[in-house]
Amino acid sequence: MFGGPTLNQLREAGHDVALVITQPDRLGGRGMRMLQSAIKLQATEMHLPVFQPERIRAEEAQARIRKVGADLMVVVAYGQILPASLITAPRLGTLNVHASLLPRHRGPAPVEWAILSGGTETGVTIMQMDAGVDTGPILTQERVAIAPDESAGRLEGELAALGGRLLVRSLEDYAAGRIRPLPQPAEGATRAPRLTSEDGKLDPTRMSAEEMDRRVRALGERIGTWITVGSVELKVFRGHADGQVDEGIAVPTTNGVYVVEEVQPPGGRRMSAAAWLRGRR
Repeated sequence: MFGGPTLNQLREAGHDVALVITQPDRLGGRGMRMLQSAIKLQATEMHLPVFQPERIRAEEAQARIRKVGADLMVVVAYGQILPASLITAPRLGTLNVHASLLPRHRGPAPVEWAILSGGTETGVTIMQMDAGVDTGPILTQERVAIAPDESAGRLEGELAALGGRLLVRSLEDYAAGRIRPLPQPAEGATRAPRLTSEDGKLDPTRMSAEEMDRRVRALGERIGTWITVGSVELKVFRGHADGQVDEGIAVPTTNGVYVVEEVQPPGGRRMSAAAWLRGRR
């Protein structure tokens, strides 16, 4: 939950949170139950008012938000594109906490793409929102190193905590006019589009061991990564690309050997690749 630490930090710093806006409850999980977003649950525990518009661009949704009369709106991984008329409605505009060093990785999946691209660092940007997708002027940034074995879940947790702290540190100076938002540079912009289950396919005939390793670390725990071994499609949760085979499935690739260490067979449980191999004799 990328927005959770920001909400905590705002409250702990004494800011008055007038309204929390999040996605509508959705059917999901086993038994297709109605599920509430993590931010809704957190806001409810804090006794904060929650608004869940199906379409934030709808006039009635915008009217409800404007009625609050907030000085500033903060957007963190919301999932819908805000209209310009709503972005500029608060007296101080709208700030966004984005999990990359803009202009790199503009879009909804910056954490995953930071790993997929093979970079050695990423970070958090606090920016002033405009009508584009992550194109607004930058208030401040802070960098974070990407460890060689970094997973998307672990990296997102670190960036989420940093984002909340960085926003709160910036707010007083921003409100007082002591921070001058700087336009994003034209050079170095990249996109971080939404990823699908098809992106989780591991194809050793087209990928290097390093590419497969990055894909598992970026997508394995969330979207899921999978590989065909013999005639069996295995979900892959963990592996490494150095070719050292103590236990696991050694997969020759276009460059190097990728070793699959943790899998889940169809209809089975998550287990070590060595255990799966023993079961297959």
